[in-house]
Amino acid sequence: MALAAHAGSNSWFSPPGFARSSLFSFCRLSTLQPAACFLSPKACIFQNGAPIGRRRTGLSSLYPKTTREVNVAFGKNISERLIEEGYHKSADDDGVKRDVRRSRSTTTQSLGVQKKDKKGTLYDSKEQRAEPSNLQDEAFLNAVVKVYCTHIEPDYSLPWQKKRQYTSTGSAFMIGDGKLLTNAHCVEHGTQVKVKRRGDDQKYVAKVLARGIDCDIALLSVDNEEFWNDIEPLQFGKLPHLQDSVTVVGYPLGGDTISVTKGVVSRIEVTSYAHGSSDLLGIQIDAAINPGNSGGPAFNSKGQCIGVAFQVLRSDDAENIGYVIPTTVVSHFLTDYARNGKYTGFPCLGVLLQKLENPALRSCLKASSNEGVLVRRVEPTSSAHSVLMEGDVIVSFDGVRVGSEGTVPFRLTERIAFGYLISRKFSGDIVELGIIRSGAYMTVQTVINPRVHLVPYHIEGGQPSYLIVSGLVFTPLSEPLINEECEEAMGLKLLAKARYSSARFKGEQIVILSQVLANEVNIGYEDMNNLQVLKFNGTPIKNIHHLAHLVDSCKDKYLVFEFEDKYLAVLEKEAAMSASSCVLKDYGIPSERSADLFEPYVDILGVNNAAEQEIGDSPVSNLEMGFEGLLWA
Repeated sequence: MALAAHAGSNSWFSPPGFARSSLFSFCRLSTLQPAACFLSPKACIFQNGAPIGRRRTGLSSLYPKTTREVNVAFGKNISERLIEEGYHKSADDDGVKRDVRRSRSTTTQSLGVQKKDKKGTLYDSKEQRAEPSNLQDEAFLNAVVKVYCTHIEPDYSLPWQKKRQYTSTGSAFMIGDGKLLTNAHCVEHGTQVKVKRRGDDQKYVAKVLARGIDCDIALLSVDNEEFWNDIEPLQFGKLPHLQDSVTVVGYPLGGDTISVTKGVVSRIEVTSYAHGSSDLLGIQIDAAINPGNSGGPAFNSKGQCIGVAFQVLRSDDAENIGYVIPTTVVSHFLTDYARNGKYTGFPCLGVLLQKLENPALRSCLKASSNEGVLVRRVEPTSSAHSVLMEGDVIVSFDGVRVGSEGTVPFRLTERIAFGYLISRKFSGDIVELGIIRSGAYMTVQTVINPRVHLVPYHIEGGQPSYLIVSGLVFTPLSEPLINEECEEAMGLKLLAKARYSSARFKGEQIVILSQVLANEVNIGYEDMNNLQVLKFNGTPIKNIHHLAHLVDSCKDKYLVFEFEDKYLAVLEKEAAMSASSCVLKDYGIPSERSADLFEPYVDILGVNNAAEQEIGDSPVSNLEMGFEGLLWA
């Protein structure tokens, strides 16, 4: 199965930092699963040899705060290990310098520095050594299992049905208390998940407890007690340092037994996560990672898990570039699940920032040397919309000084992207921003929550919404639909809205006419497809549930749909309603609408308060930002 994808040379969606002629992709690594790659210019994602579109990124990252929430879901054993491994640190023991005005003696400690405790070390007392001579006999390898998943994906072009099922294999590992960790893409749209232990011939049924799309992590459970017999869960380690030894373990293609590859840590920075279209802390390694390694652990020299293998970089100009989700991100995922009983996601600030590297620009804004980033746009759905203004300069985040390149201190001698600080928070947290507004310094507070996407990367619940009115099929625009239809089929204007427009209120959708199922009542409209519907009988449409409500409550003689470019489609109401059952029968469709549209409609903003969505002046993701001086936080 080919994982790499081709990047063409003619595209106006060009991510920063990559030449237009490069062959580049981030690839997820479960075997037999259709390849889904994060690509560069004119990036087409290929599945089974056919291009299906492209993906985008958002922003996010890490860290739990207390141990109580972890106890709730995972019991005392895991939370005790998290404490021993240094995840529940004080506010100053997290690798970030709080304020440049502090003396160096009070600067916070590095995440990767080993600190002695009374027992001699902060790591677990069982320091299992992963030496080459005895690696095959190490007990911790038995905690790594093979995952077998059967997937049934929704058919976004025909939203009332699903595609043909397929199977894939990946890796997972035990973390104790009947739980395992793997990648979210390994079990996405899974209808049956099974796991098999090393050296065993029996497969056990597993249940998916939570999936973190943005961080590409899934939590599994196995109820059968025999599965856990005589196996110790893995011990988590700290964030490693550059050139630290790393061993990747899993079940990649090429065989059925466990596989071990070795390398070193090459880089630690905020990385694009292909599956979740997000930016989180990631570990780059040079150990071989292949399809099937997804969800498998990466170990340090002590036999402690330092992360989860999840993607590789495919390029003509690079080789042996793999990525591991660090245990700090894993810890954030587990704490989020323990607090809420479900996964809620990484929060964001919802602002577009401009770097302030130019001295004249900083002087004009009255910002100090090498300090601060300029606010160029605030998303309407962000809580920061009420406290930040265009033209503000953000100079600190919870006491941490922000540099003019949009970076903050990381560990003792490193710097990292500003988004790292945001992603360490949890949904609903209150943060304090130090800003310069019109030359005056002030502090403001705001709540941070997960980003609201006008065009979602993943469909909540898996199955897309749809409404059929006399053969006219309406559905919300989504990235999976764009990938399935291919960008060229969506039209430039609709694609530009998807790439450049932000949601103006929570629940807003771009509703499109996907296709027309031919019938005598809709003669003349058969060739219409992939057009945004803007109004129904003169009322602007907020989302597909709103459209269904308007159709159901219509008292007029005609059903008038107004599309972009002022195109109209008019149906006689009585004829349209009587023809609906005939259309459903002819095309073998079980219902005229998805199950969620049978629920009562609750108005969002009030009557007629949704104007036509305009195309924004900048992309809504960092990947498609054509200028490196701008970045989303």
